[in-house]
Amino acid sequence: MSGRARDSRRVLVDIPEDELGWRFSRSGGPGGQHVNTTDTRVSLSFDVAASSALRPEQRERALRRLAGRLVGGVLTVTVREHRSQARNRDLARRRLAELVSEAAEPGPRTRRPTRPTRASRERRLTAKRRRSDVKRTRSRNADD
Repeated sequence: MSGRARDSRRVLVDIPEDELGWRFSRSGGPGGQHVNTTDTRVSLSFDVAASSALRPEQRERALRRLAGRLVGGVLTVTVREHRSQARNRDLARRRLAELVSEAAEPGPRTRRPTRPTRASRERRLTAKRRRSDVKRTRSRNADD
């Protein structure tokens, strides 16, 4: 099974299972004897720099945006929230897919500068005049 993710623009990133690296270890915290015998903590690694799942422009964006989280071009997500390894695996897969998807998505469109309409300029100036009149009448009443 592969990790999938969607972003707001419906870009789908499909990460093949063979590009994911799983590591399991014992998770600390409460749990009694169960926690001492089972490897419930899950670390999921994905080599962003060498991935064939991402197009070159997506890979560059992901490497740039995830630079603080990468170690040698590899992104690692660690989950130990649940006492079940299966639930932690699912959560790790989901988090990794979301991170990669958000990092690989294109940025916002560039803004095309527009000019205010004549009517909007007139409304703004009329409102400024009205406010100025209110303040002027207040100051005259204060002087009397």
